[in-house]
Amino acid sequence: MSLDQSPISLTFPDGNARDYPAGTTPAEVAESISKSLSKKAISATVDGRHWDLQWPIEADAQIAIHTMQDETQALELIRHDLAHIMARAVQELWPDVKVTIGPVIQNGWYYDFDRSEPFTPEDLGAIEKKMKEIIAARDPVRTETWERADAIRHYEQNGEPYKVELIDSIPGDEPIRMYWHGDWQDLCRGPHLQHTGQVPSDAFKLMRISGAYWRGDSSRQQLQRIYGVAFQNRQQLKDHLTFLEEAEKRDHRRLGREMELFHFQEEAPGMVFWHPNGWSIYRELEDYMRRRLGRAGYREIKTPQIVDRKLWEASGHWDKYRENMYITEIDEEHANEKRVNALKPMNCPCHVQVFNQGIKSYRDLPLRLAEFGSCHRYEAHGALHGLMRVRGFTQDDAHIFCTEDQIEAECGAFIDLLASVYSDLGFDKFEIKLSTRPETRVGSDEVWDKAESALEKAILSVRSDYEVDPGEGAFYGPKLDFKLTDAIGREWQCGTFQADFNLPDRLDASYVGADGDRHRPVMLHRAILGSFERFLGILIENYAGKLPLWLAPRQVVVASIVSDADDYVREVVQRLTAAGLRAQADTRNEKINYKVREHSVGKVPVILAIGGREVETQSVTVRRLGEKQTQTQSLDEFMAQIQRDAMPPDLA
Repeated sequence: MSLDQSPISLTFPDGNARDYPAGTTPAEVAESISKSLSKKAISATVDGRHWDLQWPIEADAQIAIHTMQDETQALELIRHDLAHIMARAVQELWPDVKVTIGPVIQNGWYYDFDRSEPFTPEDLGAIEKKMKEIIAARDPVRTETWERADAIRHYEQNGEPYKVELIDSIPGDEPIRMYWHGDWQDLCRGPHLQHTGQVPSDAFKLMRISGAYWRGDSSRQQLQRIYGVAFQNRQQLKDHLTFLEEAEKRDHRRLGREMELFHFQEEAPGMVFWHPNGWSIYRELEDYMRRRLGRAGYREIKTPQIVDRKLWEASGHWDKYRENMYITEIDEEHANEKRVNALKPMNCPCHVQVFNQGIKSYRDLPLRLAEFGSCHRYEAHGALHGLMRVRGFTQDDAHIFCTEDQIEAECGAFIDLLASVYSDLGFDKFEIKLSTRPETRVGSDEVWDKAESALEKAILSVRSDYEVDPGEGAFYGPKLDFKLTDAIGREWQCGTFQADFNLPDRLDASYVGADGDRHRPVMLHRAILGSFERFLGILIENYAGKLPLWLAPRQVVVASIVSDADDYVREVVQRLTAAGLRAQADTRNEKINYKVREHSVGKVPVILAIGGREVETQSVTVRRLGEKQTQTQSLDEFMAQIQRDAMPPDLA
């Protein structure tokens, strides 16, 4: 420390403050507290910013020193250092490779390289080995701040054009930080660990190689991207790899092929081709939701797919959302002009048109209008992902038109309905996030106060645990988002409840109040499943294809053991079908074990094996998916049981 500098005051998390010379580094602060902390320190937080131990502090600040016990900061540093260590390993193995960028991402990092030859899976093993050697060397990490011109000259002399371009894009008021890991150097904002040995050598793994364009521009150089994952210890890495294996087994795209549910093709990117099995699941889910909404007081409507741009201009979507809309033009013969229309990306403006037909009274409110509305939104081709991200989808959409005083009751009823639906579908755990007013918004503070208070009270009437996300509400009102947790711990945001004071005003919706005057209703946007397509993908993965009996596309397959049993097989299928079950006969000239294996891969919940004994005794031998033991029952007994088991949860 330099003793002739002006003192600065650093305040610690416990509220105590100490004076230090200006320019003191967090490493020096840690050393002043204790030798033990100095050895364990990895970084600091200074006035809310993650701070390298080597960076000087020039003004009064709040400070916290971090060790490996601070998981958030430790993981960020471990993953960031591994990106640099991997780049160093690659250049030590192949000195002609040029490096670009290597950011931290969820669970790990990636780094993009410019190399003439493609990396191979075998190369990943060699890179990992070299990385462990670098970690074992415990090379020091140091940082310097350079003048921009010096940094550019350095990279030009070393043949690293990508780094030169990166420096050009750094704002003029930001420092140019240069980091060394041993003798290997990289341009980086930091922070980093203090030596390579602080990275756990048994808690990372290189995962895969992919292509990537420089700076995401398809007209630029194609690079090679290597992805890695990293954790604080070996067990966490092992758990993560097990999770990935389980997720791969549950991938709805693979299960969709195995169960013959759906497919995609380039002639209609992002649009689902539903097969009979998949459409059966879709229809069962839709029928279930229709019953639940009907009992909850919703009235189902149907609105047009294609709507004139004038409505989208009035609603604000033409200005705010046009790049995601599919636009159509048609020559109107009677008007001698082109008419510009759009496929609807959402149902809200059309629902206001239904509300606006006829005079509404306060006695008509709340009015709950539901639609299984088919929508289309343009998504970038690279963002499409099976059923999870599509361009054409259907929502379990509904809008509630109500007074401000009715928001709380409607919100509470919605949360109750959502919780019941999620439970019926196998999701007992969900989280609620309340997003409050953003800086840019419409409506008075008084109205926002009322809306936010109503949503908060509604949550508390059902449960006490929720998260507040300040400033993340929609510009037209606060909202609730609902995240459910699946069988392997993944979170999915599906349900939403939004209070809108804007659209009714833009589209001139009104009702006659008790005072005889016109008033604007509040419009509550709400969905439980969200997109049917996405939710079906979640369901398939949650159950690993082994859907509950009431949802399964093929509930029972009746398979013959011998050809003499074929007539009885068809009789059993006929009885099952007449009872409303989805049953299929398998009388192929194949061994019964082959049939059982094939239908088990197809995730058929119940397989009935029919041989001579079953024909003689009018019985069936029952094999349930996932169970090794079989059970023989009379046909009448099985019929009574399967009808009970296959009942949808809302009817059981």
